[in-house]
Amino acid sequence: MTGLPEGKQPALRVVPMPADSNSSGDIFGGWVMSQVDIAGSIPAIQAARGRVATVAVQSFVFKQPVLVGDVVSLYADIVRIGRTSITVSVEVYSQRNPAAPECVKVTEATLTYVAVDAQRRPRVVAAQQ
Repeated sequence: MTGLPEGKQPALRVVPMPADSNSSGDIFGGWVMSQVDIAGSIPAIQAARGRVATVAVQSFVFKQPVLVGDVVSLYADIVRIGRTSITVSVEVYSQRNPAAPECVKVTEATLTYVAVDAQRRPRVVAAQQ
């Protein structure tokens, strides 16, 4: 058992629904991955001051299942800004079972985004100009 990171605001908070689950009631890993991509893109877009595209997932580790009804909190931190790229670390926590509250770290991932222009070509990260 763990708690949410203290002093940090989540980039994204969402509650998965039954349509997001498999026949065993666990949330599909792909659903979790898409939420991680969305959460990671938020600080990347802010740092790039514009559009970004996901170019790589360096790591993705599932530690616990996500369950229907969990309150899923995703925390995203920039770990590196390159000339055109931004690397973001995302940690995901699930709060579950309101009768006996529990908070577990369910996954963590590192993703790289590239800043792109209107023609979807890589561009220099605005903060670097």
